[in-house]
Amino acid sequence: MIIVLRPDAAPEAAQQILERIEAAGLKPLHMPGSERVVLGALGDERVLAELQLESDPRVESVKPILAPYKLVSRELHPHDTIVRIGGMAIGGGRFEVIAGPCAVENREQLRNTAVAVKAAGASGLRAGAYKPRTSPYGFAGHGPAGLKLLREVGDETGLPVITEVMDTADLDIIVNHADALQIGARNMQNFALLRAVGKTRLPVVLKRGMSAKIEELLLAAEYLLAAGNEQVVVVERGIRTFETATRNTLDLNAIPYIKQKTHLPVLVDPSHGTGIRDFVAPMALAAAACGADGLLIEVHENPAVALSDGAQSLYPHQFEALMATLRPVVKAVGREL
Repeated sequence: MIIVLRPDAAPEAAQQILERIEAAGLKPLHMPGSERVVLGALGDERVLAELQLESDPRVESVKPILAPYKLVSRELHPHDTIVRIGGMAIGGGRFEVIAGPCAVENREQLRNTAVAVKAAGASGLRAGAYKPRTSPYGFAGHGPAGLKLLREVGDETGLPVITEVMDTADLDIIVNHADALQIGARNMQNFALLRAVGKTRLPVVLKRGMSAKIEELLLAAEYLLAAGNEQVVVVERGIRTFETATRNTLDLNAIPYIKQKTHLPVLVDPSHGTGIRDFVAPMALAAAACGADGLLIEVHENPAVALSDGAQSLYPHQFEALMATLRPVVKAVGREL
């Protein structure tokens, strides 16, 4: 429920009502604004009704939150959230690009790619030390050794690092090496992992599941916020449809819809969304035009020898060309790259 206080309510009114909400066993939320103080209460609406807050002379209105995702909804939080990962600010007026190889393979590969994407204008480095693979025989990453390389290269280049966490057992070591945690498409509804990652308070990059509806993506984000982590970015990375011409169908309809429904920033991953190198740049431009807050792009120093996802990875010179083409599009939609 959303409780809006009257403009003339005394400053201590909010705290007194929050204490009543908490005493009733509900989760209180305090959202002071420039014109109104808004309070929230999460939990059993029948319990809230027993408090009869509508009768409190300090309360202007009490409204239900209609969306199934409460903390993620714009109903409760109308202003955009800005998620900070190192020097990046995802959301607001910026358009951020995070780039790097699918997987950490060796120091030379990672460093060369990181230097190239930074020179072209990327603000963050993405690479997997732990890789979920459809086949049990595929390269699944170097684990702790890969994390160490990722941290060293991130520090050397000054790029914040984002890497995937697949298992709660690996969470502690990844938290010690990463600036942000990625939850991949296959783990979007791993609820134990969502709760554990939410408790870390490290920024989270949450990818849409391959067959997930938008509502399911936002409810997955709700798990993270309910665990106490408000630094969440959601990612459209394509969904599996009947179409087989591309690896996935990049659902750009989702971008304006998500931006309308939630205050969380949204990235687009055209690399996984298409699975085809030649399609990454046009879909990246389309993502910028339709309101995304940034991109996740796979770049490899030599995709021909990549241990995973080489077919969708850009060469460094292609990424440089993409960044140059992006700038006027980003500027045209009122953003800054």
